[in-house]
Amino acid sequence: MIELENIESPSQIRGADIQTLENLAGQIRARILETVAVNGGHLASSLGTVELAIALHYAFDTPRDLLVWDVGHQAYPHKLLTGRAKSFSTLRKRGGLSGFLRRSESPYDVFGAGHAGTSISAALGLALARDLKGQQHKVVAIIGDGSLTCGLPFEGLNNAGHAGTDLLVVLNDNEMSISENVGALAKYLNRLVQSQFYNRSKEEAYALVRRAPAGDKIIRLVHKLEESTKGLLVPSIFFEDLGFRYIGPIDGHNIEELIKTFRRVREWKGPVLVHALTKKGKGYTKAEGDAIFWHSPPSFKVETGETKKSGTLTYTHVYGKTLVELAQQDERVVAITAAMATGTGLVEFSEKFPNRFFDVGIAEAHAVTSAAGMAIGGLRPFVTIYSTFLQRAFDSIVHDVALQNLPVVFAMDRAGFVGFDGPTHHGLLDIAYLRMIPNMVVMAPKDERELRDMMLTAKNYIGGPIAFRYPRASVTGVDISAPPQEIPIGKAELIHEGRSGLCFLSYGHIYENVMAAAGILAERGIDATVVNARFAKPLDREMLRWAVEHHEFLFSVEEGCLAGGFGSAVNEALLDMDLSARCHILAVPDVFVEHGDQAWQQDSVGLSPEKIAQRVLEKMEKSPARVPIQVARVVSHSSRG
Repeated sequence: MIELENIESPSQIRGADIQTLENLAGQIRARILETVAVNGGHLASSLGTVELAIALHYAFDTPRDLLVWDVGHQAYPHKLLTGRAKSFSTLRKRGGLSGFLRRSESPYDVFGAGHAGTSISAALGLALARDLKGQQHKVVAIIGDGSLTCGLPFEGLNNAGHAGTDLLVVLNDNEMSISENVGALAKYLNRLVQSQFYNRSKEEAYALVRRAPAGDKIIRLVHKLEESTKGLLVPSIFFEDLGFRYIGPIDGHNIEELIKTFRRVREWKGPVLVHALTKKGKGYTKAEGDAIFWHSPPSFKVETGETKKSGTLTYTHVYGKTLVELAQQDERVVAITAAMATGTGLVEFSEKFPNRFFDVGIAEAHAVTSAAGMAIGGLRPFVTIYSTFLQRAFDSIVHDVALQNLPVVFAMDRAGFVGFDGPTHHGLLDIAYLRMIPNMVVMAPKDERELRDMMLTAKNYIGGPIAFRYPRASVTGVDISAPPQEIPIGKAELIHEGRSGLCFLSYGHIYENVMAAAGILAERGIDATVVNARFAKPLDREMLRWAVEHHEFLFSVEEGCLAGGFGSAVNEALLDMDLSARCHILAVPDVFVEHGDQAWQQDSVGLSPEKIAQRVLEKMEKSPARVPIQVARVVSHSSRG
């Protein structure tokens, strides 16, 4: 009997019998369930890789042999087997274990992984480094079939087949990514599964023939005959054509079969691919029945599956509902997402407009370039992707959309801090990386009503590409029952005109914190002007000039990176306008912010209401000339008339 809590190293499971390992698998599933039920996290994917993780650590000499996991949310069993069982209750908690793989967390986490598709390329790099240094250890990449909708894994497969070095790729095939897999590859893998009898029979026949005299020569002759007739029997073996020796499909939940297979292929030379069939959510009936919902569920009761439903409307919900409204009014509107229909709020759109909804798989660059083609064809494509994932399509945005000045709409969900998913998923770079691109309009709403306005504005904008960002957050509660209205491109909104010489230039959803900070300052007798900038590009220079002429202190506030962001744009404009003023930038400094709750993340970088007020006071107190505090006069200038 092996107790999960006592495992400090995978070496402790090697030599155990199959029944003991199966018992350990049950302990791992129970621990994942009880932890994710409280902390949240990626449940169904990790439940499906329990036996794979056990067999890999059993058959290979980790950490000397290197396991490179793809994405990271399939690696909770790996964490539990590598000395982190006792601390697993801290998963995704501030200061605790990451929900993804991190090299700084464990020597067993060979390559940090938060985005899909990296494992094969990284593993090949590690294998080539091994070869150049004359080392002998094994390198294994574990990749889900959902990640094979990326382009990067195919680049890795192509190069690995050409390089010919020893590399094992384990394909964890559960027929899912986050949502159901799409595309020709999913159909191809299904055909491989259907040809399972052929592949198993082939391996058994080869093993028998090898025992005979001149067995290897016979196999070579049979292989030539097989290549000429295989198309009559099974689909073309794509992986073998790329230079990989293909084994499978095998049962990814049969520990004994997995161990035997890994031990056998461990001694083979050259690139090998083992195709393992798994069940996403394995061992938890509710997750097996609805792997999409249970991919990353809210807190829940393990016994009943009952989840804590907040009932709170989110920006994502507002986006999805509004896009349906726009599509009902304009048949040119289409929605494109990258394997994130549920996460981006597009399920209702996909059901009501199935012919105008395009889930391209985990292929962000393709999503953008295909949207460029749709725009040329006269459609209004809304490319709906998390901010952190849109980074992967930067070149396509520049060359395929902006250079041709095409009216593609970029809707970036999860902008700003995302909480417990941590630094791999924060959306903090989009303001900077989009603002630098010619022809691009970059905007952000202060609340959900303005989000609706910006969506209409983007749909009607024909001057080129246009982007807006919105947070992973509950809505503010403003009335959104009225139809959305267009916003003049590049025009800011004066919320409140103060009398203290202090002006906030607020960009995006951080507006809530700015208003709260203004309230704190008001209690100190400082009546601040608040401007809702709305646009990082183009800036409202008329408003900016007014702000400089009437205020001694300018503070820009944004939940994005400091370098190259909205505040940088303001200071660039001030310099270009030959204005002597400068703007103090309150933004995220040049660091990767750890996982934790969003309020803590904001506070840690000085963007909580209290920290904003404190930083303003410190700057004002250091000024050689203090502006006298005067009685406030409220001016409400709304884009709604």
